[in-house]
Amino acid sequence: MQYMWEPGMVSLAGGLPHPSLFPFAGVEVDVYSPEADLSTNVSSDVIHVTVPKYDSEGQVNLATSLQYSPSTGLKWLLDYAREFVNRVFKPQYKDFDVLLHMGNTDGWTKVVNLLCEYGDYIIVAEYTFSTAQAVWIPMGCKGVPIKMDASGMRADVLEETLRDWDITHPNVKRPHVLYTVPTGHNPTGTVISAQRKQEIYDVCVKYDLIIVEDDPYYFLQFKDYVPGDVDTKEEEPYDEAAFLASLEKTFLSFDTQGRVIRMDSFSKTLAPGNRVGWFTANPLFCERLLRATEVTVQTPSGWSQAIIAQMLKSWSLSGYLRWLSRLRLEYQVRRTWMCDAIAHSFDVKKGSPDEGLFRTRSIGMFLWVKVYLDANPTFQNVKGSSLDPEAEYEKILWRKLVNAKVLLMAGSFFTPWQGKEKATTTTSGREHSKIFFRLSYSTPTQEDMELGIQRLAEVFRAEWSVPN
Repeated sequence: MQYMWEPGMVSLAGGLPHPSLFPFAGVEVDVYSPEADLSTNVSSDVIHVTVPKYDSEGQVNLATSLQYSPSTGLKWLLDYAREFVNRVFKPQYKDFDVLLHMGNTDGWTKVVNLLCEYGDYIIVAEYTFSTAQAVWIPMGCKGVPIKMDASGMRADVLEETLRDWDITHPNVKRPHVLYTVPTGHNPTGTVISAQRKQEIYDVCVKYDLIIVEDDPYYFLQFKDYVPGDVDTKEEEPYDEAAFLASLEKTFLSFDTQGRVIRMDSFSKTLAPGNRVGWFTANPLFCERLLRATEVTVQTPSGWSQAIIAQMLKSWSLSGYLRWLSRLRLEYQVRRTWMCDAIAHSFDVKKGSPDEGLFRTRSIGMFLWVKVYLDANPTFQNVKGSSLDPEAEYEKILWRKLVNAKVLLMAGSFFTPWQGKEKATTTTSGREHSKIFFRLSYSTPTQEDMELGIQRLAEVFRAEWSVPN
């Protein structure tokens, strides 16, 4: 395929449909300006974007984007991604490469198929999104959950786990892949600090692990929660350098050896239906991932690539960064709405989550709720008759919440798979007399959040026999 695009090449090889026979003359889309007011459902501040069928200057066009094309992705979008990575993430080595994928789920699937074999163990956080596990569970792989604190995965526990591997897992190959969602972690909403990233990276160098950095929530980094703070106005004037400086460093920015595979996506920043994102990694990994792309999806949708490319071109890179700065303010307000609703319906005490108190920093799209069961009458009854009372009571409480018309994600959904022999609370090493729920503030209106939290509080009061 690559030789078809060499200047002067006459190709009699490929069976490509002739673009003149594509029934599309062009596409026109109205998109928001990067300075648009996002606090309303519909903004009138729009830009008209056109993708023509042909373009003699080699720009984005349908004849190219809708054709069988290089599996790396459209050249303009690749060049844009490379410039974006250089400006925002500042990799520590110069010969990194980028490659488009169809969103981070597609990217992670390709990474697993590239790096993992049947029966491998994969390092994950003690709570890990189940879809990320669904890729490797059928391969007979198992997770190695690493304890977390308010700063995410603990480097000391990771070091201890790898150091003692041959003792705890005799005759079993040591893990060589670490999977992490470092920013706005799904489900806990934590962010791994720069210092912690350096510590984890150093451990991975010592024990030769590849870090897979799945970071779709990276730009949803908020200030600490302040009750009632719903101001969506940026500090004036907008300062791009200040915005970039406010973001945590990525694992990529610590990577001097090419052992980080980073996955970025437009799903959370533009729209998930686009199914476009990209890898940033060393050239060897990208070449192998490219081979996997060639025999599976071939390339992300040409429509998506063309429209996104033309929109980003009209915005400029600085315009996209401005859009991201405004986007995070909108999600910060939504986080505040939910925290305010919790503060209104519950007796909130701020402090360390390890002490059972309310953590004021949660970023991304989720809040993680830890529920203590020692004083719960129903749980005490279940405890006397069940082999896994936490799991059984979680189902009971979740069903009561559903009956009250409020839907949460049960914490067990995020338990790393360690095999059938470690499927219960006791055998998996989870905490006793505690369960968890994930709450999302990304989609509901403020009114629905308040109503949902009110219903949650009513169910909890009834379950714990607390008077109104």
